[in-house]
Amino acid sequence: MNPWNTIQQLEADNSSLAKQAILKPVLDYVAESTGTVADYTDNDFIMGVQLALDPMVTFGVKQVPIREGADGEGYPMKEFEELASQLQLRHLTGHDARDAIFQAMKLSTNEQWNDWYRRILIKDLRCGTGAKLINKVAPDTVPLFGCMLAHDGAKHPKKITGVCYIEYKYDGVRVIAIVQNGTATLHSRNGKLLENFPHIEEALSKPEFEGLVFDGEVMSEDFQTLMRQVHRKEGAQTEDSYLAVFDMLTIDEFNAGYTPMSAIDRRDRIEQLSGLFNYRIQLVEATLVNLDLDEGQAKFKAMNKLALDEGYEGLMIKPAHEGYKCKRSHAWLKIKPFIEVTLTVVGVEEGTGKNAGMLGAFVVEGNDDGKDFHLNVGSGLTDDMRKDVWAVKDAVIGQLVEIRADAATQSQDADEIWSLRFPRFKTFRGFAVGEKL
Repeated sequence: MNPWNTIQQLEADNSSLAKQAILKPVLDYVAESTGTVADYTDNDFIMGVQLALDPMVTFGVKQVPIREGADGEGYPMKEFEELASQLQLRHLTGHDARDAIFQAMKLSTNEQWNDWYRRILIKDLRCGTGAKLINKVAPDTVPLFGCMLAHDGAKHPKKITGVCYIEYKYDGVRVIAIVQNGTATLHSRNGKLLENFPHIEEALSKPEFEGLVFDGEVMSEDFQTLMRQVHRKEGAQTEDSYLAVFDMLTIDEFNAGYTPMSAIDRRDRIEQLSGLFNYRIQLVEATLVNLDLDEGQAKFKAMNKLALDEGYEGLMIKPAHEGYKCKRSHAWLKIKPFIEVTLTVVGVEEGTGKNAGMLGAFVVEGNDDGKDFHLNVGSGLTDDMRKDVWAVKDAVIGQLVEIRADAATQSQDADEIWSLRFPRFKTFRGFAVGEKL
């Protein structure tokens, strides 16, 4: 069966199981004839799928016409592979690339071009079949694209320790910029090609950046227009957009999915190149702190307050001596900005359900940073604490407690009274070290 016929079958059925059933005999045939799918020799379907779905393969063409009219005589896959190779290496660009593509289209049949070759060149098979589905049927057929992703720091507070870089978390679009064959291409964190930022591509297409992968976020003052531009909406333009770079690897490291080079050394590597950046490429500010020291904790709190005041999305915590892994890792933690207030316990409330017979919530009030607060705090308490406090509930009246929250909010009932969004008990204040209730 011709590869385009397989694509047509995949396009006609939306069921994942049905697609796997269509793919299995095709891929099994390759495995039987070559020993393994990963060791294909000249199978047209596998070659085309790899060209289309491997994010590291790009052709430098943004528009590929649809073929209409009478069929051509047919265009052999071997010749198309050579064309694809010339485009990938950028041996064909501009008018030369356009003319070569038109000639290939002229020779192809309509099905061969529209349902196969064209879809390869636009990097979209358009049949609801991606690398994950292909690899599910035949593992390791298509390289998977990945970058380092963070965990929620609120769920892993014990990991916020040691010597770390702290960065402000920008509200932009995560972008992996790959520079090879003299040209920069921008990808989403899942590998999708982003073609609407030519000014950033141009700024990165320098000989000095050849063979490098920049990890960062595309930023703009107009976030909504930026998102429309990412999703290729007609007329969407963000002239002020730029790439905020926070990490960098070589292509070999990125393809391997890991580099043991520490964050400190990677930062030094970026800074050595940063003199070549223009206003379209900006290095993200990173502050090196030791979170095991009081001064480090103080700096962390100060940056958190600034993140809250300035409207940043939060903070990123990155251990200074860790490498880079192209997957979600506990090495990177994202922290939402929070505020901390110290208030007085004026009452206690019994819990309900599983917390019946124990502390349900503190009733707290007081003035902090010029705001008068009154609210209940029931989150952040362990079961043991609920039992212990309830046993001596009268003794906690008047005690100071430190409360962490996402933000201060104006009470709807009284203009002069403030509350907290998602308040969480942190600790008692005023007790001697080691003193227990």
